[in-house]
Amino acid sequence: QISIGHAGFFSFVGYLSALLTTYNLQPLLAANPALAMLQQSGILFTWENLYGETLLTFAPWAAALVAISTAALVALMVGIPVLKLRGHYLAMATLGFGTIIYRVVLALPILGEADGIAEVPGFTLLPAGLVSSEALMISGDSSQRIFNYYIAWAVHILGLALLLNLLTRSRSGRALRALHGSEEAAEACGVNTSRAKLQVFVLSAVFAALAGVLLTHFNGGIGPAEATVMKSVRYVALVAVGGITSLWGALFMGVGLSFLSLRGVFGSYDDAVFGLILLAVMLFAPGGLAQLSSRIPWRRLLPAKQTQEDRHA
Repeated sequence: QISIGHAGFFSFVGYLSALLTTYNLQPLLAANPALAMLQQSGILFTWENLYGETLLTFAPWAAALVAISTAALVALMVGIPVLKLRGHYLAMATLGFGTIIYRVVLALPILGEADGIAEVPGFTLLPAGLVSSEALMISGDSSQRIFNYYIAWAVHILGLALLLNLLTRSRSGRALRALHGSEEAAEACGVNTSRAKLQVFVLSAVFAALAGVLLTHFNGGIGPAEATVMKSVRYVALVAVGGITSLWGALFMGVGLSFLSLRGVFGSYDDAVFGLILLAVMLFAPGGLAQLSSRIPWRRLLPAKQTQEDRHA
C-alpha cells in the first residue's frame, strides 16, 4: 500500500523545526517566567543572527524533538481514518494530505510564503549555551555543514539498524511480513492488521520527519519546494526502484539516484525522470530491480558450457 503524502510530513516538520529555531521569543521573556526556566535548562538559548539581531529561540535539538513528536501525533490522527482505505484510494487520500500541507506552507506569512525560512541554525555536539553564535549558523560555515552531514549519516545508520532488527528479529516484523503477503491471511492468523498498519504508518512518518529536520538544519533553511507532490513521487520512486521490501535496495538506489539528481544529470527533466521511473517500475517490476533481474534469462545470454565429449570431438 503506497502513501504519496510523506513529503507533507517531511516539509511540515522541517518548517516547524525551522520556525522554533528562528522565531524570536525575546519580547516575551520579561512577561513569561516559564521562558526564563526553559532558557536556564538549555531548551531555549540566546544567539545573534547574521544581521546582529539578538534572538531567543529553541535550541536545534529541542526543536527537532518537538517537531518529530508533533509529526507522530499528526500521523496518528491522519492514519486512523485514512488507513481504512486500500489501494488507489489510500494513495489519493495521502496525496490530498500532502497537497494541503503544500498549500498551507505556501500561504502562511509566518512560514515565509514562497521564500520559506532561512538562517536556521545547525546541530552542534555541545549544548547550545556552550557554543558561540557564529558556530550555530550553518550558512557560510563549511565545517558546521560537514558536521551536520555526518550527524545525518549517523542517524541514518541507527535507523537502518533499527528497521533491520524490527523486520527480522521481532514479533511485529513477522506480523508486518505476513500483512504484506496477505492482509486476510494475516488477520486469520491473529494479527491485528488495523493496528499494525497504523503503527507502521506512524513509524514511517517519524522517519520522514527526521529526514526533514536533518535536511533543514543542514541547508540552513527550507522552502515550499520540499512540500510539492513531486517530492512524494520522488520518495516513492527511490523505494520502488530498490525494491519495496528491500531496505538495502532502497538505500543504494536512493543514494545513487539522488547523487545523479543533485549533479544535474537529468537537467530540467528531473521530476519527469523520477515520474517515469516510478511508472516503469510499477508496471514492469513491482518488486524493484531485483525482481527485474530475476526475470532476465541470464543462462541464455551466457555461452553454453562444453561437455567432455564435445571437447574430445
